[in-house]
Amino acid sequence: MTDAIQRKRFCEKVAEYAMRSTEECETWALAFSQLDGLLSGSGRTVVLLDEISWMGGWNPDFAGYLKEAWDKMLRKHVNLIFVLCGSVSAWIVENILNSTGFVGRNSLDIELKELSIRDAVQIWGSCADRMSTREKLDMLSVTGGVPKYLEEVRPSLSVDENVRQMCFMPNGILFREFDETFNQVFGRKAKARGRILRELVSRPRTVAEIAAEEKVRVSGTYSKTLEDLCRAGYVMRDDGLNPLTGKLIRRARFRVCDNYVRFYLHYIEPRREAIRRGLLAFSSVEQLPGLQTFYGFQFENLILNHINDLFPYLGIDKSLVLSAFPYVQTPTKRHRGCQIDLLIQTQRTLIVVEIKRCKEIGYEVVDEVSEKVMRLAYDKSLSVRTALVFDGRLSPRVEADRFFDFIIPADRLFGVNRLQ
Repeated sequence: MTDAIQRKRFCEKVAEYAMRSTEECETWALAFSQLDGLLSGSGRTVVLLDEISWMGGWNPDFAGYLKEAWDKMLRKHVNLIFVLCGSVSAWIVENILNSTGFVGRNSLDIELKELSIRDAVQIWGSCADRMSTREKLDMLSVTGGVPKYLEEVRPSLSVDENVRQMCFMPNGILFREFDETFNQVFGRKAKARGRILRELVSRPRTVAEIAAEEKVRVSGTYSKTLEDLCRAGYVMRDDGLNPLTGKLIRRARFRVCDNYVRFYLHYIEPRREAIRRGLLAFSSVEQLPGLQTFYGFQFENLILNHINDLFPYLGIDKSLVLSAFPYVQTPTKRHRGCQIDLLIQTQRTLIVVEIKRCKEIGYEVVDEVSEKVMRLAYDKSLSVRTALVFDGRLSPRVEADRFFDFIIPADRLFGVNRLQ
């Protein structure tokens, strides 16, 4: 692919819409001038340049040409809605949103995220009503809420068979998807970005921990790389308020938030060559080592990606939330360490949220969370409440004990108020 090819394709599409022969353009200035000629009418017009990063990524001066075309020609069309769209959000942020040349020129920024848990299963139509909560969660644990992936699911098949066909067959969409999209998003930077992404798969890390893993000094390179991965939707920066001081924590952790990417790097990539050569054959995905434990981590990740869906069940309004993130309290001489799946803070309250996926959830979950609350160092002017978000069979003793202020079965997030 070259800049000339992209420019030629652009001119071909302009000519197609104008119903005239294609004119070759030696520069983007001439190409945008052709577009301007197509907009000579006074009617309302929408121009959408899709995959703008691919269109302009081969020419370092593309953004300058676009700015000049907007200032001198396109902005004069009062009924024109001009939309730039692309999957490489890092390129758009760097070259358009954060560029001083475009200050004040964009009217609206829209970042599309994965579907909510409730909306995701609607893609499967009435078939979703016959799927158990566990099957829905397992499917979302592999695909996340990406509409394209969800559309490829065949609800008539078991989740096990869907995952086998989509992920572990050479022609499966989720077998091919990572390399195709990751290389498209990052281009020449894919290798360096991929290396750090893989380091985050096993557990969340701080910038300092990533640098220590590679045995190098902390530098701005890591921060820039992690920013790019966050913008692209692969990684989430988990930071919030220290419950003791009320100030931002000093060391934010980064985690892989895309459930498909986590599943791919953990289970598919290590078997990639065997799958490609047709050497990997198994009758059930359940044969994968540690799958149920991994699904537990994916369930936690799924909930963290949709924190807003929890607030109504916790009796709080989103506008009141000051901080909501996984919290790790490192041990010191004064305080013991603890790890909290999700710590939500409002002006007056801390909510310690435990996220649990297990076939049987016994009374030990009360002991575990009670220990975390005891160890947690926090401002004593705050009230502390507890919540359990779970998938599995919950022991009646847990509810009877009334230790948890809020108990939220996972099926409620699908809009169902009964256990399945």
